[in-house]
Amino acid sequence: MAQSAKPISSPVPVAWYPTLAIFMLAIGLVVTASFFIYEATSSRKNRSLAKELTTGAVASVFLGFGSLFLLLSSGVYV
Repeated sequence: MAQSAKPISSPVPVAWYPTLAIFMLAIGLVVTASFFIYEATSSRKNRSLAKELTTGAVASVFLGFGSLFLLLSSGVYV
């Protein structure tokens, strides 16, 4: 009746870590740059809080996962 333990495995193949890190960090940096451009070029009256929060959240998610995959690909297991 006892079940044997299964080892924990990654849902993403290890060979994909460097590629995912590069693409996610690149996308995150592009979204961050668009956020800064939006902030610098729009006046205070024309700014939208929803757009700022959405852009910031998207950039944060991509930069966070990109950093995670960068650490995993370099051998730092978090």
